[in-house]
Amino acid sequence: MDEIRRITRPTDVPDYGLLNDLLWSDPADTQADWEDNERGVSYCFGRNVINEFLARHDFDLVCRAHMVVEDGYEFFNERTLVTVFSAPNYCGEFDNWGAVMSVNEELLCSFELLKPLDASGVKAALRQSRKNGALGVAQSPPAMLATQSV
Repeated sequence: MDEIRRITRPTDVPDYGLLNDLLWSDPADTQADWEDNERGVSYCFGRNVINEFLARHDFDLVCRAHMVVEDGYEFFNERTLVTVFSAPNYCGEFDNWGAVMSVNEELLCSFELLKPLDASGVKAALRQSRKNGALGVAQSPPAMLATQSV
């Protein structure tokens, strides 16, 4: 954890090393502890790696992001790891929901869900944004304003 605390912020993400792995590594339902990542960068880690990390640092949950999940959030490994992805309709290419996780004083996690637009709504939002010059290639279209708690 000290290595993580010593990372200078803000910073660029290097091609390899700790910061790269924190950003790009993904959980995998694999027997191996580590394997190559199909993204072509970093690694995938198995359940044993998660369990050992939690035990070593006396944590209950790993919260991560930077991976599209269909429902905005997704638990893994008997709810000891959660992936949260906040961009619904990511890049106009996915029909995924977005989510934002909150943690209260009792360490109870809750999620606000961001509903994706339907296909015609995504296309219209992208056309309008491109016309206005407000949306870059790697950005997502806007979400519907309504949120839902679960």
